Amino acid sequence: MAQITEFGRTSDGRGVDRITLAKGDLTVSLLTWGAVLHSVRQAGVAHDLTLGSDRMADYEGDMRFHGVVIAPVANRIGHARAKIGGREVQLEANQAGHCLHSGSTGAYAQIWEVVRVTEDSATLGLSLPDGLGGFPGNRRVEARYALTDRATLRLELYATTDAETLWNATSHGYWTMDGAETWTGHSLQIAADHWLPTDANDRPTGEIAPVAGSPMDFRTLRAPQPGTPPLDHCFCLSDGPRPLRDVVVLQGASGLRMTVASTEPGVQIYDGRDARRPGRGIYEAIAIETQGWSDAPSYPDFPSITLRPGTPARQITEWRFDRV
Repeated sequence: MAQITEFGRTSDGRGVDRITLAKGDLTVSLLTWGAVLHSVRQAGVAHDLTLGSDRMADYEGDMRFHGVVIAPVANRIGHARAKIGGREVQLEANQAGHCLHSGSTGAYAQIWEVVRVTEDSATLGLSLPDGLGGFPGNRRVEARYALTDRATLRLELYATTDAETLWNATSHGYWTMDGAETWTGHSLQIAADHWLPTDANDRPTGEIAPVAGSPMDFRTLRAPQPGTPPLDHCFCLSDGPRPLRDVVVLQGASGLRMTVASTEPGVQIYDGRDARRPGRGIYEAIAIETQGWSDAPSYPDFPSITLRPGTPARQITEWRFDRV
């Protein structure tokens, strides 16, 4: 039975709720703040599979990207400028002169409304007004989380706009199969033949590089070490959206395995080197963000992230858990 309880209050006094869903082997909690995936617990596993906090202040501070839905545009937009509908739009420059995760007014920093809750699903909604963060269009996004099988969590994101705009949403969850101090011992597999090299500020250079012969070749399951190679890169799964298919495997030393399926053309893998929770260290978990290619507006060879009136954006991500 789904439960809705008060989670906490923002620094300006607004209430934030927690929604708890349970089905099969999974118990999942969500927050109305940022549509956060707050907790994923599996029967028989002593630790949480995703990183969260029970303090609202943490989500307004150092954990502002933990578990949130990033929208309208995840990742970076070069020089915080983009051409939209034939005109150049200036966005908020909040990271080394670039726009990261839509700036300070992105969906991750908003309270979402509860649209519908059933025994095993919850739909949260958010309206983004024209001009917020510099992005045109009155936009509406809904995030539907559902437990669909014994150990499967599904997220469907649906967005509309009344003017041409940019849209590249993602779930920014951090994942650990072992619950240890770092993700050392995890193995990773990514169904990508190419990746996007970046500059010193983690912005793609425009090169679409083959993974073959590089440290970024994760086409077969292997165990990287924290920092070797450094990971904050987009892996190119396809040149556009596809029917739902398996794209990433994350497997712990414990034998617990997560398979990620997505409809999206890219996946950003981030090693968590700057994602410190209060009282914890770095490299605690790995972020796996299914999305479009990073900084697509800057490079015409990248798949477009343009959203137009009358053509809604739909994307699906599934996380499936088992043991090897």
